[in-house]
Amino acid sequence: MRRKPALDNGTAAAAIAEEQEFLDQATARRDTLADHLQAELSAEALDALERARLRMLRQQYEELRRATEGLVFGRLDGLDGTVRHIGRVGLRDDDEDGEPLLVDWRAPAARPFYTATAVDPQGLARRRHIRTTGSAVVGVDDEPLDGTITTDLVGEGALLAALDQRRTGRMSTAISTLQREQDDIIRAEATGPLIVQGGPGTGKTVVALHRVAYLLFAHQTMAEQAVLVLGPSPRFLDYIGQVLPALGETAVVAATCDTLLPGISVGRDESRTLAEIKGRALWQPALDNYVTSLLPRLRDLKLRWEGEFYVIPAATVSQALAAVRGRPYHQARRAFAEQLHHILAEAVIDQREALMNEMEEGFEDILARVDRSMHYDPGAPAGSDVDGLLSEQEVEDLRQRISENVAIARFVETWWPTLDAETLLSDLLTDGDLLARFAPQLSVEEIAAIAAEPAPWASSDIPLLDAVADLLGDIDAPQQQGEFVADHARRQRGWVYGHITVDEAQELSEMQWHMVVRRCPSRSITAVGDIDQAEAAHRHTSWAQAVQAVLGDRWTSAELTICYRTPREVMELTEPVLRQACSHNAPPRAVRASGISPWVRTVTPAELGDVAAEAVRHLRERWHGGTVGVIAPADRIAELQAVLDDDVPVLSAAQSKGLEWDATLLVDPNGITTEPRGWNGLYVALTRCTQELGQLVIAQSVRRSAR
Repeated sequence: MRRKPALDNGTAAAAIAEEQEFLDQATARRDTLADHLQAELSAEALDALERARLRMLRQQYEELRRATEGLVFGRLDGLDGTVRHIGRVGLRDDDEDGEPLLVDWRAPAARPFYTATAVDPQGLARRRHIRTTGSAVVGVDDEPLDGTITTDLVGEGALLAALDQRRTGRMSTAISTLQREQDDIIRAEATGPLIVQGGPGTGKTVVALHRVAYLLFAHQTMAEQAVLVLGPSPRFLDYIGQVLPALGETAVVAATCDTLLPGISVGRDESRTLAEIKGRALWQPALDNYVTSLLPRLRDLKLRWEGEFYVIPAATVSQALAAVRGRPYHQARRAFAEQLHHILAEAVIDQREALMNEMEEGFEDILARVDRSMHYDPGAPAGSDVDGLLSEQEVEDLRQRISENVAIARFVETWWPTLDAETLLSDLLTDGDLLARFAPQLSVEEIAAIAAEPAPWASSDIPLLDAVADLLGDIDAPQQQGEFVADHARRQRGWVYGHITVDEAQELSEMQWHMVVRRCPSRSITAVGDIDQAEAAHRHTSWAQAVQAVLGDRWTSAELTICYRTPREVMELTEPVLRQACSHNAPPRAVRASGISPWVRTVTPAELGDVAAEAVRHLRERWHGGTVGVIAPADRIAELQAVLDDDVPVLSAAQSKGLEWDATLLVDPNGITTEPRGWNGLYVALTRCTQELGQLVIAQSVRRSAR
């Protein structure tokens, strides 16, 4: 790979000055537009249409307000002499009909910035990466697209400079350094599930988050419905928390599978065995059958209204039940109650008319004389006081009174009671007979283990509870609260999202996949992960196995093959680890070297604390201003936390997933391999650093004798 030479000092200074002038112009225009929007937002909304307009303006204002760092980061010079600048947001100058001053990175016109190559220049002569700090341009990297320079990286200089920066413990945006295979996935169609396989350092999370920003830009309906971002842990969500707000996106809800149910939290840990059992897809039909069994039994219904009894025949009840079949339990109950009110009103009307007919047969002459004496006018409005028939208004009043009647409501509640999802699921999980009836695929031993669990909800209970809550439906229609769509969405269990992005998707159980799909029936889903890093209790070793039960074969795949984060020196350690993990995948190709060879030191258990503290101290000195993380087997974490500073993260391999540091100290790698899915865990642990990896190995003879 021939790399481009650096610009000489004079040329670089001129280029920086040129881009500084443009950045100043773009910044001034952004400030003008933001001030204009802020002035408009001070107006009072008098109706729903105006409130909707102000919400849109507020989103535009927030996007401009946050577009500070990296407002301008790229430039495209066309073979025809045209120049386009690429930035975080799109800006137009005073001429609204002219060419944009700054092209939004998500717009189609910006795509060549990520995809043009010397082989396929797409009408471009040059691509320029512009590096800024605050409001100052600090460097430019020019990339001719005439074939004189060949590289498999877009904006290589800018990319490597970004990768060499110190880690801060929070993920930042990468819109200026996205690579072609990443951009292809970001802009892919969102018409069905897309599963993205990517090894360590390939930018899976970067792709997932920037895809959210792109889809919200390209599809307004998604912004109206919100996008759900599911991560593996609160620590991970905190790590990525700045990315989408920095890109100006507010229509996003971030959660874990454990926090998707409003008001429900995990109260205890559980064994891997039980987590695997309760993660199986068999629970979905089992719970469906369980809730269906609680529907009311068909029979004649005897209701009392104003002192009279009315019998609704079982055949009529059956027709009403058939009309509401297929709806969630409580929605079906509401719809049936509405029908029952109409049926009872009709019965009252029919009985009244029958009585009047009987009277008319015996007293026609009397009624005629009465009519004449009252000077009956055939054109006068009819009503029950005249001919015994109820007017349309009287019929409607009768139905309204029936629907508001406490005794009728009490009758419906007795025959078709309101149910509570938590109580129902608890009743099922603690009753061996019910489990055997509705989940016959479970063994006797598995049923006994489930029924013996303590009361607080465990993580694997949340998808089951979500399934029951979905089958029951809301008791009352949900009320929208909050100004932004994300506020509405996060408060409602049954919210339907425009798109869902799942990170570390290889960890999802089959029942968690059901949680995802029921929140996006259109199946507009992007799931990113590395099947070789799977640590969860389920037994899946391929994406096909992981999603078959819920998605079937109706999903597409994509792959990220280039490792940008983890240095080549570290990635060279991973191939034998993958073989031990029975992986069929090759590790991603690393495109950068840190120049630092991974080091290993053997220690005894007695030395471990002191040596670990010393190693961390040296790593923090070498990577001052950056971050250092410690990864160890779960049974050594407490020991290490006791000797290390509180601000040093000490995590298990599973807890470190998705995170990165400048340097990683890996303690007792052999101990990690003895944990469940241990070789997969070691693969995760080895690949968390961007610069340096150190390992403290416990003497094997000592480790064995301690077991």
